[in-house]
Amino acid sequence: MADQNNSSQTGLAAAADTAGLSALISRASRAGKGLPPVERWNPDFCGDLDMEIRADGTWFYLGTPIGRMPLVQLFSTVLRKDADGKTYLVTPVEKVGIRVVDAPFVAVEMNVSGAGDDQAITFRTNVGDVVEAGPQHPLRFVDEVKTGGLKPYVLVRGRLEALVARPVMYELVGHGEEIEVGGRTMFAVRSNGVTYPIMPAERLKRLSA
Repeated sequence: MADQNNSSQTGLAAAADTAGLSALISRASRAGKGLPPVERWNPDFCGDLDMEIRADGTWFYLGTPIGRMPLVQLFSTVLRKDADGKTYLVTPVEKVGIRVVDAPFVAVEMNVSGAGDDQAITFRTNVGDVVEAGPQHPLRFVDEVKTGGLKPYVLVRGRLEALVARPVMYELVGHGEEIEVGGRTMFAVRSNGVTYPIMPAERLKRLSA
């Protein structure tokens, strides 16, 4: 019983500051040895943590922004989004829920190489992930009903996506072209042989008029 109580008091949900969280996650995630295999871990749920990732990618803990990027990068390595739609910090021994306002990551930079069917679009996230859009990292575009705008997302790993930052979105759209998709002319982008429709071409023409 004493061991169980000690474990609960030193777990993620009980950590009093980011330094305590960092120490726990460093031990659990084998820091410096690549991404930990969070998808294979099946620990008990230990409650929710007062941690939130805002829409702009800023991380907050106990209501205070986490200003140290190495800490944010460390925490990001043990993120997992489950089939219930919730996002968790996961170690081999416990799982705690956190709040995510939009997407856990933000794509802050992109690079385009090649052209046509050989075109490849690569994104860098705010926490240092680099992914190349394609079959393993698909793009999707969501209409913003309130603003009439567009929000692109790229899958980073598991169910975790990165919201493409607005300046990067404009750059991405600049590589769009009209492509026939399912018998309809769409404004779309291509990467690694996959076509990602953004919107019908006629809609784009109306918006541009």
